[in-house]
Amino acid sequence: MRKKWTVSVAAFLIFMLMLCGSAMAFSDLQNDPAKAKIEALERRGIVSGVNDGRFDPKGLVTYAQGVQMIVKGLDLNLDNIHFVKKPEAGDYFTRIQNDAWYAKAFIIAYHNGLPIPENVDPQSAMNKETFCNLLGHALMSKGDFPMIEIYKLIADEDEITKEYMSSIQTLLILNIAKLDSGNRFSPKAEITRSQAAEMVYNAIGFLRKQEKSGGQPDPDVSLTVDKVNDQINRVTLSWGEKPNSCYRISIPRIDFAPDQKAIVYYRLHFPQEGTLCGQVITRPTASAYIDSSYQATIRPLPKISVPRPFPSSDVVPLPNKGNE
Repeated sequence: MRKKWTVSVAAFLIFMLMLCGSAMAFSDLQNDPAKAKIEALERRGIVSGVNDGRFDPKGLVTYAQGVQMIVKGLDLNLDNIHFVKKPEAGDYFTRIQNDAWYAKAFIIAYHNGLPIPENVDPQSAMNKETFCNLLGHALMSKGDFPMIEIYKLIADEDEITKEYMSSIQTLLILNIAKLDSGNRFSPKAEITRSQAAEMVYNAIGFLRKQEKSGGQPDPDVSLTVDKVNDQINRVTLSWGEKPNSCYRISIPRIDFAPDQKAIVYYRLHFPQEGTLCGQVITRPTASAYIDSSYQATIRPLPKISVPRPFPSSDVVPLPNKGNE
């Protein structure tokens, strides 16, 4: 009898978990083309609903929501930055309260190179080109990008802010963003929550694909781990002996996996043509600090082949056959 009661309780708990899982699905995504992508982001904790189990896919994205979504989606962090004092949002932005729910995301975005105005209003709605510009900068912060020249023709290109064009071209060519049926981008249109979520999902997919095809560590790069105290270890990467001072190694990012593995990514910097280098034998090193509970492994930062947009003035239009 006791065994049957235990089995019944287990079955009831499983049923309740299934019921709760169903209840977590957003109720207003039935006709949204990005439904599956939004739900995948929700399961990862990258996006959340508004209230009453709704996502509000056609709702507008505030600056606070957009920055939070990009930072969480692309896993931007401060792991490789050491501060003299705890950073506060007020150190960088005039209209963001230090205790706001999105304050940390803005601090992280700032230190990862996202071009956010100092006087930004976090409650203002973002337009499409602004969101894409921030997402493009966030994407570029995640890896090395060998460029090839290619350009995507946009019907309303003259409406795009010039400084945003590089990010927008990159997102379009990588199929992270898209044009409408008339090849229009509508840069000044306010971006919806569904559009923003879909682009973040596509950017995550692109990065995951590139990381899976990443190269093997350079045999000349070695890792040493030194204990700082019971909680912190210092990891140091060394790149062997080099003939001059212009060879460098850096640690642009560290990923912390659930299995207590810390993946330390490195970038190798070679002498650039025309640079004056000290002709002395050097041993390039770079260090970072991680929690002592993590086991460190090294990996080269993925080299991602991304098209390099060139200015529209360089584009030679195809001849009009009707006028030949």
